[in-house]
Amino acid sequence: MSTILEFGPFRLDADAGILFCGAEPASLGRRAVALLVLLTQRAGVPVSKEALIEAAWPGLAIEDSNLTVQMAAVRRVLAELGGGPDWIETLPRRGYRYVGPAVAPLDRNRMVAAVAAPTLTLPDKPSVAVLPFVNLSEDTDQDYFIEGTVDDIITGLSRVNWLFVIARSSTAFYRGRTVDAKDAGRELGVRYVLEGSVRRSLDRVRVTAQLVDVSTGAQVWAERFDRPYGDIFALQDEIALWVVGAIAPSMRRAEIRRVGRKRPDSLDAYDLVLRAQPDVDSGMPEQVTRALALLERAIALEPAYALAHGNAAMCHHCLFLRAGLQEAERAASIHHARAAIQHGQDDALALTWAGFSIGMDAHDHAAAFTALDAAIAISPSSALTYILGSVMLAWRGEAERSIEWSQRGLRLSPFDSWAWAAFDAQALSHFHIGRYEEAAHSAYKSVQANPAHSITHVQLTAALVRLGRLDDAKAAAARVLELHPTFRFGRQFSGVNCAPALAASLGEALSIAGLKA
Repeated sequence: MSTILEFGPFRLDADAGILFCGAEPASLGRRAVALLVLLTQRAGVPVSKEALIEAAWPGLAIEDSNLTVQMAAVRRVLAELGGGPDWIETLPRRGYRYVGPAVAPLDRNRMVAAVAAPTLTLPDKPSVAVLPFVNLSEDTDQDYFIEGTVDDIITGLSRVNWLFVIARSSTAFYRGRTVDAKDAGRELGVRYVLEGSVRRSLDRVRVTAQLVDVSTGAQVWAERFDRPYGDIFALQDEIALWVVGAIAPSMRRAEIRRVGRKRPDSLDAYDLVLRAQPDVDSGMPEQVTRALALLERAIALEPAYALAHGNAAMCHHCLFLRAGLQEAERAASIHHARAAIQHGQDDALALTWAGFSIGMDAHDHAAAFTALDAAIAISPSSALTYILGSVMLAWRGEAERSIEWSQRGLRLSPFDSWAWAAFDAQALSHFHIGRYEEAAHSAYKSVQANPAHSITHVQLTAALVRLGRLDDAKAAAARVLELHPTFRFGRQFSGVNCAPALAASLGEALSIAGLKA
């Protein structure tokens, strides 16, 4: 069952250890949340005291009175927030049973997007989302290739200045789902939706695509393409050009030419980068280590492949911050970032990864934002550029600009897998300027979006301390150490070159919660 459960007015996030009523977190400790998770997962079924104690106090021998106290807290919070204390039934000498409203699993990305942007208005310029294409090949191992094809179409469209393009990270939410184009368009806040299918067999690729006007449901344009696999890059650009032409037939020829861009000479290198990309995006040490093996092979095949270098820089950055702050990882991040900038002057994603690594690991903010500004000039719809830029601005102490960039990134990509970073930047920025309620709310959103990332719980800890919620702050601090046992905030602040005033304020709050410098 999903680790996010919805019942009545509540959403229960087991991974984050938080009960939400609407968009607001409830003041319920992690042990009480663990009890509620087990009860709702087994809704309507008796749950023994022994099973509940093991869920909330694993491996510990405790008195039944502890369970009674925590269960009373659960009932009290449910009743205070619109539920009922009778939703949890006591079974004398046996245990408890959840008998409240029906419990349903909830998708994490959809929940995060609803919190981030519950109502999206159409941008003031033409807007489009490219949904994941359906794999009609018999070989499901071709999924990565099809995702890469769609990604390149999105990248091509993003290079047109007057076009608002939703990022791949948000449209990927619809992969494997049956979805109406009009519904997807409304959820993403765009006027046009491109959908299609791909069949790859031996040395040929067949693509069908159609562009739908969300406001009417009418098909604006549809086409079939049948090309040799060796022509895949030309095919991707051709589809992008057709879409642009369908949206605005009167566009200038110069704008059409912007869709084309430099491609790697080696299809094998391109294939390796496609395979590595999901692990790079995860930001988790084990996965990025796996990605690096593929990226190193791609670079060996094509040493000037900017996107391979940019991805490698991000992998080493992740390993530097999350796997011991080893100088070799920092140096490798900077090395690959510089190579990405050298070879990727027309590649927005390569410049984005590189700029982030240069800023965070080389502490050269001028060079970092030169790269990010270049990425935005190439691809004005690059959500990731704004999101990662907001993180750097937050640590640098530029709070208002960080919030602005994070909001822009989330509008460009409401379902983005990097949404947690945008919320984290908002939490850090609100904290820095003394808006502690806003900081806590943003931190909760970040935790919801990525419960496994320790830094999200760091910002939550600090905000809760400033709000005087010390028990909740200590619970959040404990979660930091569960996820990152060697965490020391002084080393973390030094690693990201945190602004001195922000470091002092954050450090004071984290110390109160029990974290060490």
